[in-house]
Amino acid sequence: MTPAQLPGILLHLAVVRPVFLWGPPGIGKSSLVRAFADALGLPCVTLLGTQLAPEDLIGVPELVEGRSRFAPPETIARDEPYCLFLDELNAATPEVQKAFYSLILDRRVGAYELPAGSIVLGAGNRATDNALARPMASALVNRLVHVHLRASATDWLGWAGAAGVHPWICDYLTQRPDHLWIKPPTSEEPFSTPRAWHMLSDALHSYGDDIAEETLRVIAYGTLTTSHASAFCAYVKTLRHRYGLDAIVRGDLSWPRRPEDRDLLFFFAEAFRARLVKDLPASKEHASRSVREFARRAKSLLVELAEISLECAQLVIASDDDGMPVLPGWFLLDVSRDLPRLVAART
Repeated sequence: MTPAQLPGILLHLAVVRPVFLWGPPGIGKSSLVRAFADALGLPCVTLLGTQLAPEDLIGVPELVEGRSRFAPPETIARDEPYCLFLDELNAATPEVQKAFYSLILDRRVGAYELPAGSIVLGAGNRATDNALARPMASALVNRLVHVHLRASATDWLGWAGAAGVHPWICDYLTQRPDHLWIKPPTSEEPFSTPRAWHMLSDALHSYGDDIAEETLRVIAYGTLTTSHASAFCAYVKTLRHRYGLDAIVRGDLSWPRRPEDRDLLFFFAEAFRARLVKDLPASKEHASRSVREFARRAKSLLVELAEISLECAQLVIASDDDGMPVLPGWFLLDVSRDLPRLVAART
């Protein structure tokens, strides 16, 4: 489910059973839990599974009237209801995970019981995210209701506007929502997530809109996936030089040709591809007169683009990662008739 759908689910689930949130790094699991607790008027106590030992949960023994009992830690043993958030629970050691059993299922640690009205939530990354994650014992799995989160550009942009995220980022991701999140890479390198874009926003606010182009490249490449960083820097360049794809499509401007604007050319090629995907119908019969005129104009633009960079022109008509065409078949057929050199080079 998406982040926007989560509060409604938790409102019914979390009050009766502990819930575990699964999701990739950087999509805002922790922030969502804290926001939900705030909405209920509950303080949120966070325990990081990677930073705990079993005794941090069950406490230490103490003598009471000649008998020993475990005294739970002050962070857990509270008199008023609260939200207990077990972050990175599935990254904890097996011993720590076992220590959570009674707390999760019975809402109890030794003689201490969570106050009525308290809720227990957990969160963690998946093993497929190349993040620290340990197998969760079946006994622990069976004590939780499991909810899987996915990134949603619509949800994030709705939040970002009110949260003061830099307008460059909001505008860019409105045009390229597919750049909000990418699957974590197998190598140690920055990659795009909602958290990464938020970090970039904080840096942009710190520098101001007059940030130097080279500085922008440093922080963009230091937070985002390489291809996304390049495209974002090119987008900022278009804002500063009032250079837009609409003007190119209208014929008011031409494709950038200078060697130093190669990143800008790739950005426009990707934006042009996205425009074609959005505006061209699957069937030519459903294309209006204006759409057919746009298709003819698009072929002319492809010719001009191929003269500057065959690679960029190929990018526009390329298939997806699975080898399936992205653009409508009728348009690709027209392109193959009028631009055989481009199609031949692509294959």
